[in-house]
Amino acid sequence: MKKIWLSVFTIAVAVQANGQKYIQVTNASGNSRNELVSIPYDKFTSHFALDSIFTVKDENGNIIPHQLEKLGADQPINVLLQVKLEPKSKIRLSVVNTASPAIARKTFARYVPERFDDFAWENDVLAFRMYGKALEGRADDAQGLDVWAKRTDHLIIDKWYETEDYHKDHGEGLDYYSVGQTLGAGDIGLYLNGNLQFTKHYRRYKVLDNGPLRTTFQLEFDPENVEGQNITFSKTYRLDAGSNFNKVTLQFENQKEATTPIAIGVVKRKEENPKLTYSQKPSSLAYWEPEINSSGHIGVAVIVPEKGVQFVNDRPEQALLITQVKNDKDFVYYNGAAWNRAGKITDDKEWNKAVETYKENLKKPLKTVLK
Repeated sequence: MKKIWLSVFTIAVAVQANGQKYIQVTNASGNSRNELVSIPYDKFTSHFALDSIFTVKDENGNIIPHQLEKLGADQPINVLLQVKLEPKSKIRLSVVNTASPAIARKTFARYVPERFDDFAWENDVLAFRMYGKALEGRADDAQGLDVWAKRTDHLIIDKWYETEDYHKDHGEGLDYYSVGQTLGAGDIGLYLNGNLQFTKHYRRYKVLDNGPLRTTFQLEFDPENVEGQNITFSKTYRLDAGSNFNKVTLQFENQKEATTPIAIGVVKRKEENPKLTYSQKPSSLAYWEPEINSSGHIGVAVIVPEKGVQFVNDRPEQALLITQVKNDKDFVYYNGAAWNRAGKITDDKEWNKAVETYKENLKKPLKTVLK
């Protein structure tokens, strides 16, 4: 009789365990994935009957890092989970109503007033910066997106700015990427009447989320009258832990025209046969730079999912992708970089493959279902 009751109890426990609610994440692509998935916060808390205090675990009991994404609001909008999946695989995650241990911050951004109004951001792979108002009119003014070469997964922005010695590699990397009067590592400019027009630097910023797994911020630009068109716009940058790529969302308002032509560009160095690769579906432009000042090689790239992109490579200083942005409609593209001395991507073939893999992953996002 005891054996019978034990068997009944075991079956009951198994049924109860199998009836527990969980998260299923599916990778339909042929690539290994290590990225963030997003679940609406209200849907998540309602499904699991909890509030903002919880822990997510995989089937082996390992804790899955998470972040409550607010997008500038007072309350959470999404739950972000950092997951790893093999090609063509699924994982099952459980949620318990206990506080999760603190995780190390892997993304960060800030306004840098002590360095001519720079705005800098980074993750555990790379760092970037945009130039601010105080740099305008100076002899050392620059226009586009700057990238800092890192070979540490630690955050370095505050440290490097404090020492003011980030043009030399002291073991963590350095800033040797030269932007000058170009779009640098994938910034934008106006493209009116066949001419590239730089705008003034950003005037205002908003940090919408600042780690530990995702940093999102918005840069706002004052209205400018360029060739008879009164144009204002903003750029919203999003950088996730572990990623070589930023997601950039543009919002334009043109008082004269319904659309505004723009150029997205990458700087070229003085070389006879640049390792520049343009491909389509979607359009992407990848460039593997020559070694500069014995500091290694940097790869940069832009990816534009929108249709109607034109490749222009008739300038010695930079290559461009030309496209149109509609008023009051989000325009999304991606820019990113890699440094060979970080050890992850070491030559042009690996960089081109990384760009194509990222494009494939954009087409097949991870699917997340609450069950």
